[in-house]
Amino acid sequence: MKYGVFLPNATNGFILSNGSPQYLPSFEHNKAIVQAAEAQGLDFALSMMKHKGPGGTSDFWGSCLESFSLMSGLAAVTERIELIPSVTLLATHPAVAARMIATLDDISGGRAALNLVTGWNKPEYESLGLWPGDEYFDRRYELAAEYVQVLRRLWTEDDVHHAGEFFQLAGATIKPKPRRAVPLVCAGQSPKGQDFTAAVGDYNFVMAAPDDLRGIVDGLQTYATGHGRSGVGTYALYCMIAEETDAEADRLCQSIIDTADLDAIAHLTGAAAIDTNTGGTSTQLLKSLERPAVEGNMTFLSFPVIKGSYESVARQLDELVERTGIDGILLTWPDFVDGVTKFGERVMPLLTTAASQTRLASQA
Repeated sequence: MKYGVFLPNATNGFILSNGSPQYLPSFEHNKAIVQAAEAQGLDFALSMMKHKGPGGTSDFWGSCLESFSLMSGLAAVTERIELIPSVTLLATHPAVAARMIATLDDISGGRAALNLVTGWNKPEYESLGLWPGDEYFDRRYELAAEYVQVLRRLWTEDDVHHAGEFFQLAGATIKPKPRRAVPLVCAGQSPKGQDFTAAVGDYNFVMAAPDDLRGIVDGLQTYATGHGRSGVGTYALYCMIAEETDAEADRLCQSIIDTADLDAIAHLTGAAAIDTNTGGTSTQLLKSLERPAVEGNMTFLSFPVIKGSYESVARQLDELVERTGIDGILLTWPDFVDGVTKFGERVMPLLTTAASQTRLASQA
């Protein structure tokens, strides 16, 4: 099992509420989070990239630090943790992304990976003049597959000539090369997205209730087998609320839901309703409006919530891993520095999963 932190490098992180901690993104805040995560033995940190937020009274995602720049800064103040910036394919040419990752690889000493964001949020890309037309909803993984082909050629070849449907290169060169094969990840929620990740990726981030995760894990392996691949992992997205007692965690969770930013939620789900690629992230957002928190309420961006006392949260994590066969968990918290610290100091020592115990033993 691997554990990572989904960095809040856009306004208010991943909770659409006026009752959760409110903050603008800053390097100092994200530095404190990732250094705490590294100190507590977490394996990786991932940053998002948003070009336009849905607004609302909390100005959700109204500000966003650029992902590659942020991760380069964090690479210089960390030593071990893997760093995963997000690239929005419609806004970034693959030759530019290839060079940025090569630079991050150098700064970090070989700790860079890359999250591929195909982009379903039409209003976000229309604001930049980059929306290619609504046919992109159904064709975005075709563009993504060619994007990955270009990336990998640039990372391993010189004088790359490429004449594709979406990209054309005439003798392009990226030097220095990354020192390792750069891991690629994606949030492939739909059948098309899972198949894409199984074909080209190393692991897949998904947001799904515990009862649905086993099917996603097995489905991804089936897709991977069809491509002649193995070892493609499924990582679940969760928000964690761990407190001294179950009652305190329940109270905090409910107060966040009771003060949800309904305007921001309406704008985000309105954009999701336009997406014609069914079964993906946008479908998940729409389904989550009335769900309980443990199954993924929209207030938490449809991330399921693991909540309770430290003992209860540890037990739930162990049961989740055993039931679903997931390979990792990408975590968020209402208060990130406090949440990471409590997870490392109060929850991880209680875990019984073999990988967690191995990590704790190595830190002793």
